[in-house]
Amino acid sequence: MMIAHPPSTDNTSYLTGGLTTCQVGCWHFAGDYNLAMQSTPVTRALDALGVTHQLHVHAVPVHSLEQAARDRGLEPGQIVRSLVFRIEDGSFVMVLVAGPAKVSWPKLRRHLRVSRLTTATPAEVLQVTGYAPGAVSPYGLPRPLRVLADQSLLAHPTLSLGAAIPNAGVILAREDLLRTLSPEVGDFTA
Repeated sequence: MMIAHPPSTDNTSYLTGGLTTCQVGCWHFAGDYNLAMQSTPVTRALDALGVTHQLHVHAVPVHSLEQAARDRGLEPGQIVRSLVFRIEDGSFVMVLVAGPAKVSWPKLRRHLRVSRLTTATPAEVLQVTGYAPGAVSPYGLPRPLRVLADQSLLAHPTLSLGAAIPNAGVILAREDLLRTLSPEVGDFTA
C-alpha cells in the first residue's frame, strides 16, 4: 500500500491492526499488517522538513531486500540500509548504504580516524535511534547522530529507507535526502 505524503501537518494514523509504542518512542505492530496508516515518526519528520515522500506499508512481512524493492517498484540498489556502528569512544555513527552493498571496515575506520568500531547491538540500535533493527531511519531520531552516506546512493534519483515501523518504507528523492541530512558522503563499501 502506498500513501503519498506531500508536506503537511496532518499526523493522524488510521489503523486496522494494533500499533503500540515502547518506552523510547519506537513503534511495534501487534498483529495485522493490512494497515491504512498515514504517518510514522519518520513521515512526521519528513513533513516537518517539507519533504514530499510516499509511505509504503507492505501487505505481508518482508523477508528480503529484493522483496522490499520489488514490492515498492524499485531496484535493490534504491533501498537504503541505515546501519549503526559504535565507535571506540562509545559514540555512535549511522552509515547509509545502498541495497546489498557491504560496509568496508577499513574504509570506515580510516574515514572516522579510529582503530576500533563495532556493529551496534539491537539494544544499542533501539536506544540510539528509537527504532528496532529493520525499521531504522536517519529521520525522527531522538537526538542528533553523525550520518555518513556511501557514494553508491548517488546512483539513483529515488531512494527508499526505513519508516520507523516494521515492514514499511518511505520513498523520497535522493536530493531531498542529501539536502535535509547533509551526510558525509564517501566511499564506505567493499
